[in-house]
Amino acid sequence: MKAGIHPDYHEVTVVCACGHTFKTRSTIKGTQMRVELCSNCHPFFTGKTAGRVERFQRKYAQAAAAQAAGKAAAKPGAKAAPAKK
Repeated sequence: MKAGIHPDYHEVTVVCACGHTFKTRSTIKGTQMRVELCSNCHPFFTGKTAGRVERFQRKYAQAAAAQAAGKAAAKPGAKAAPAKK
């Protein structure tokens, strides 16, 4: 490795918004890195996703129903395609 071309890689403390802290190594300047989510509070890691899938399905079921109603309303007034000769 060439000397002097690589950034300083040092130990930093990561501080999450939930209060969890841990140490890692990084090239950022300073000794502390602040994050909004970590493995202690992110729903993917905690498994606390109750209601999210159901809320998504309910939201898009209403959108799909509205879209289907719009298509059904458009059909009675639609002109028939010209007949081929």
